[in-house]
Amino acid sequence: MALNPVGICTAISTSGSAATSTVLTHQSQYLRCVALTQGAHVAIGTNPTATPANFFVAAGEPETICLHKPAAQRVVGIETGSTTTLSFPEGVIGSPFAVGEAVALTVTGQSGFDFSNKIVLSITQQATSEPYLTKVVIDHDSSSGAPDQTRDGLGTYAELRGVFKVSALGLGSGTLYIQQVQET
Repeated sequence: MALNPVGICTAISTSGSAATSTVLTHQSQYLRCVALTQGAHVAIGTNPTATPANFFVAAGEPETICLHKPAAQRVVGIETGSTTTLSFPEGVIGSPFAVGEAVALTVTGQSGFDFSNKIVLSITQQATSEPYLTKVVIDHDSSSGAPDQTRDGLGTYAELRGVFKVSALGLGSGTLYIQQVQET
């Protein structure tokens, strides 16, 4: 099996207490984990806390954990307020995200709209009449940011993508290296 790295390699210092990584943009279906010095229990999710009940990575034995497929969707409208409502392009019925999942928004050239590790609160669909439209409401207060924008107002590419964190509980002091990879 050959591996192709995706994104950056991240180090988590392990000890007898759970430590959590920064937010990682979900780019691949697989996460490679290598524990140095001491083995570690690994938990993956929105705000995980590793416990002995989680996946174990032995010291010096690389493991590849299968995540679900990455989710991403182009965004063509942003409604600001105490929550942020994002519109997907016409004709996109449904959402690759589920309520409760963590997401990040990136708007090329307009970083005032960007956010990371925010939770999907609801998903609505207008699928019975044109324009067929899906909207997602995100737990992100954008009321003090830029005003509402549509596809024409954005004038650039906007993408909503899933994110996650990794938590590690070591058997002692050590380091857990994690990196998303593609398998061939």
